[in-house]
Amino acid sequence: MKFYDSIGPNPRIVRMFMAEKGIDMPKQAVDLRKGENREADHLKRNPHGQMPALELDDGHYLSEVTAICEYLEEKNPKPAMIGETPEQRAECRMWTRRVDLNICEPLANGYRFGEALKFFQNRIPCAPEASPGLKMIAANRLQWLNGQMADGREYLCGKRFTLADILLYCWLDFGGQVGQPLDTANSNIVAWMARVAERPSVKA
Repeated sequence: MKFYDSIGPNPRIVRMFMAEKGIDMPKQAVDLRKGENREADHLKRNPHGQMPALELDDGHYLSEVTAICEYLEEKNPKPAMIGETPEQRAECRMWTRRVDLNICEPLANGYRFGEALKFFQNRIPCAPEASPGLKMIAANRLQWLNGQMADGREYLCGKRFTLADILLYCWLDFGGQVGQPLDTANSNIVAWMARVAERPSVKA
């Protein structure tokens, strides 16, 4: 297998996931700033032109962070970063879906349509007028999540550190660098961020 890597939170999610599982594989950098992800070579890997991508041993390609991580989990079950049982896997997938749709997507598009508009406007459809609302939605859903963690849970799936945590951490860390810092009033998430930041995998 080979991992096609780049800057940005999504490739970082997979790197962090692999680090937690002790997976090592060849990596090839794709330069987003130069637009290499929109060139023919990468469009063969992912017709959406997005990052990251995983080349399988049979020559096929996978894209989409959750699909890549689920594949890696099935190929390398231990340690389980999604779950060891149907119940654990379902719980992780539930939280991964909630985090992705309600927080990561609006945060990402709030940035793409706002601060990064000049970079993205000729690459993807952009709606600049939507940026403030998308940022508001992400902030609102973070307030909701902060309340969900008020019961003292260590991670999103209780005591288990999972893909859902990695997804949320990488995007919130990115948001803090692009004008969407975590509101410190979300004290449960602030404490959770500090716990995750202590894990060696964050350096992956």
